[in-house]
Amino acid sequence: MATGNKPFPKMHPVAGFALGTTSAGIKTPGRKDLVLMQIQPQASVAALFTQNAFCAAPVVVCRQHLSTDVPRYLLVNTGNANAGTGEQGLVDAQRSCQALAERQGVSPQQVLPFSTGVIGEPLPIEKLLAALPAAVDALAEEGWADAADGILTTDTCAKGASLQYQPIGTEPKVVTITGISKGSGMIKPNMATMLGFVATDAQVDSELLHRALRLVTNKSFNRITVDSDTSTNDSIVLVATGASTVVIDESNFEEFVSQLEKVFIELAQAIIRDGEGATKFVSVVVDSAVNSEEALKVAYTVAESPLVKTALAASDANWGRILAAVGRAGVDNLDVSKVSISLNEVLIVERGGRAASYSEAAGAQAMAPEEISISISLNRGNTSETVWTTDLTYEYVRINAEYRT
Repeated sequence: MATGNKPFPKMHPVAGFALGTTSAGIKTPGRKDLVLMQIQPQASVAALFTQNAFCAAPVVVCRQHLSTDVPRYLLVNTGNANAGTGEQGLVDAQRSCQALAERQGVSPQQVLPFSTGVIGEPLPIEKLLAALPAAVDALAEEGWADAADGILTTDTCAKGASLQYQPIGTEPKVVTITGISKGSGMIKPNMATMLGFVATDAQVDSELLHRALRLVTNKSFNRITVDSDTSTNDSIVLVATGASTVVIDESNFEEFVSQLEKVFIELAQAIIRDGEGATKFVSVVVDSAVNSEEALKVAYTVAESPLVKTALAASDANWGRILAAVGRAGVDNLDVSKVSISLNEVLIVERGGRAASYSEAAGAQAMAPEEISISISLNRGNTSETVWTTDLTYEYVRINAEYRT
């Protein structure tokens, strides 16, 4: 039930980064569910992971491996999260790294494992290991589209973004940035997304790459919510192969981050467009706040309100629910007489109550489109923030009620 119906984009290959996808039959026989990504030597790698205390075994292993070596391989399985699996989960995650490392002639610490799917069930490790040769054989720099399919769970469509740009002063050289993500439910990342993998052929040292990742994640994956639930497995990885020989340093860092942010926002918004059961793509924009924390507090309170989200699902301009959410967001000394609220540019609230120009007909018309913007002006500062969310439908309940059946 994805909104927008955007086709999968053209994916520019990234030199020095190859992807191979196959079926291991982890949950559904014949379905693409195992993705291998190969990174050329001398690349830089940055990653962010879930803040959920019950983080999955592969997240634990990834953090350990990143602290000791630079990754050469990323190994992703779907259909099973390998989360809530105790010591055996850690053993299985390490075993997958060991098996791939032996086959490819690298150290186990140079393999990062990723899993997504059902929580609390043992990883069928033998199926995964048996499929490794096929994943290796499928490695290709053009393998993005298959990989985008291979990392999906309850998603209804693959999610990708890709661009090329020419940094100032590097003519005729161009930089490529390409990425994929997956996620549909259990989405409020607090760091990243369910899973995301982005690669560039720019040459970026580790410190700058980590800085870039934090900056763009904060403006993309850290601004989305479907249901306010943070997964045990959230991970985002950014790889810089250096194959283009275009060096990113302090002189062109801001330009690079600007282009990278475009890819990250497109991937993050694709997750919201494919939110479980979603029929609306909703932007909650809070402006004239005292600071970012205040703006986000209001935006998330509105975006995650079940009453607001169900009104959105019904295209019901029940603006009192939005007003109530703003009021309970916990803003210190909020002067409600200064707050104004609009739906798709239709002013609904001003001076603490219903706008004089508002009509039910105008409200119904504003709520009808697939894309809706809720604009909230606090009129007490100069900061603006945007959060993207979905409506809450019967289909969301059905998908999650039947998730394990």
